Amino acid sequence: MLNAMSLFSGGGIGETYLNEIGIHTIIANEFVKERANIYKYRFPETNMIVGDIKEKKQELISLGKKENPKLLIATPPCQGMSILGKKDYDGDQRNYLIFDVFDIIDALDFDYIFIENVPQFLKMYYPNNKSGKILLTDLLQEKYCEKYNIVYGVYNAADYGVPQRRKRAIIRIFKKGLSWNEPQKNEKHITLREAIGHLPSIEAGEKSGIKWHNGPSISADKAEMLRHTPSGCSAFQNEIYFPKKKDGTRITGFNNTYTRLDWDSVCPTRTMTSGSISGSNNGHPGRCLVNGDEETRRYSDARTLSLLELFIVSSLPEDMDFPEKTSERLIRDIVGEGVPAKMSKAFLKMLV
Repeated sequence: MLNAMSLFSGGGIGETYLNEIGIHTIIANEFVKERANIYKYRFPETNMIVGDIKEKKQELISLGKKENPKLLIATPPCQGMSILGKKDYDGDQRNYLIFDVFDIIDALDFDYIFIENVPQFLKMYYPNNKSGKILLTDLLQEKYCEKYNIVYGVYNAADYGVPQRRKRAIIRIFKKGLSWNEPQKNEKHITLREAIGHLPSIEAGEKSGIKWHNGPSISADKAEMLRHTPSGCSAFQNEIYFPKKKDGTRITGFNNTYTRLDWDSVCPTRTMTSGSISGSNNGHPGRCLVNGDEETRRYSDARTLSLLELFIVSSLPEDMDFPEKTSERLIRDIVGEGVPAKMSKAFLKMLV
């Protein structure tokens, strides 16, 4: 068994399968209490330290010296680095939480360190006494090249058994004399049809009788748009049933919103907004009920993905369990912000 410490743990989505491969997280830290409560519910044997890492850092270091975990898992918040929306890369303090990770690395004796974030993470520059600013990857080499090997890259979750096209930056840091090979990629990606095509059709607000497979609510006008929108298409492409303002005029937007997914493609990245049809690529692919022109055609499943469908395309177990009264919004948030479970499993199982 390889003991680990987890930082920025969220609801533990990326750690779902680690016990199966001989990794036990003995210490974890999460800033948001609601997410920490989910983590504690899912992993009751882990000592979860709730609070700001800056305030809890010394407690984490003290526990680490006592328990001596040999693996560090750190997944700092990515919202400050995501390419979505306007960003203040220099001013967003979340982008500097990596320095708290460095403090913990410096204080403890890890054999392996796994850092995961959005691809932009590898292009970030940070303050440096010698050069003013330094690229993250160069900073890592400067700080740790004598003690550790440092390997990094951008990887697609779809290559590791996840039915989702999701690119992530992964940094593997491991002691000189140890090894940490890159996992083998799958030759074939899993399409949406292969992943969720077996589940029965349901409409918005409808319950299927299957755990987690209920139709998310959607407004009547948006549902009507989707009923006339084919699989793989956006309602913005419609001439009649398109997104409208209250006065009936067309809303301007991007063709990856108000969109139905494509059955025969890998699911695009699931984000924290997976329950919103106005978000990016969130509509169920639907099944053609009546073929014809835009006026006469009809498609089923005028909704976003159910939680069960979200779990499947995120490589999570279909029987996921959460504390009673956990909101659907919170579940979507922690799944959307977490590293896909089979992706982290693929990289970390190379250690054991």
